[in-house]
Amino acid sequence: MLGEMLENVRSKSPLVHNITNYVTVNDCANIVLACGASPIMADDPDEAGEITTICDALNINIGTLNSRTIPSMLLAGKKAVTLGHPVVLDPVGAGASSLRTKTALTLLEEVKPDVVRCNMSELKTLATGSATTKGVDADIADRVTTETLDSAVAFVKEFAAKTQTVVAVTGAIDIVTDGTAAYCIKNGNPMMSSITGTGCQLSAMTAAYIAANKDDMLKAAAAAVCAMGVCGEIAFEKLSAADGNSTYRNYIIDAVYRLDGETLERWAKYEIR
Repeated sequence: MLGEMLENVRSKSPLVHNITNYVTVNDCANIVLACGASPIMADDPDEAGEITTICDALNINIGTLNSRTIPSMLLAGKKAVTLGHPVVLDPVGAGASSLRTKTALTLLEEVKPDVVRCNMSELKTLATGSATTKGVDADIADRVTTETLDSAVAFVKEFAAKTQTVVAVTGAIDIVTDGTAAYCIKNGNPMMSSITGTGCQLSAMTAAYIAANKDDMLKAAAAAVCAMGVCGEIAFEKLSAADGNSTYRNYIIDAVYRLDGETLERWAKYEIR
């Protein structure tokens, strides 16, 4: 059950190392705290590997790349693999520039993350080496709809099987698969796209979920994706006519803090293919 995945995060309170982008770093730390885990942010090459040693999982987000953090990502990623700590890779904007694309592909090959959390355009970049993107957002042609769901599931499954990783592609319909089974998730609210960082927050939260549920990372990743979507729905219901996206952002974090396993089970909307 997905609710059990959430309850394991709260009972185990894993320490999650985040090398993430400075646009959303505070929100990522808060979402990790809200879901019941503990965050630490360390992106200097002189300590990234050492910090990873004391943590239970690593979240790598390439949203604001620079020449200092790329070595840190590789150092921390390889250290996590050596220690058997699960790793999440969020290849933000892969395909938008050669640096992002090269870095994402290098991390995928040399670190071999346990979970790749991305949008469909970013996944196509990882699969083909090039893609059409809209900055850090998915290109409209790549958006998963009811009509394109079958082909999208097949594509994501193929990539997951080839790379031997769990892939969580988020959008209007989310797909989480290990190459065999695929969770097709329909939680969330369109207003979530008006906030910078909901995807980054989800990647950080996913790291907490897989750290606390290492024996079933597919279900853990699916639970994290469902939880974020459910909280987007709960938060939206609280908005008044005077509220905007800033209030909505705070309500989402509050909803993650208040979410329990029973509520997640009741609100989650998914099918397994």
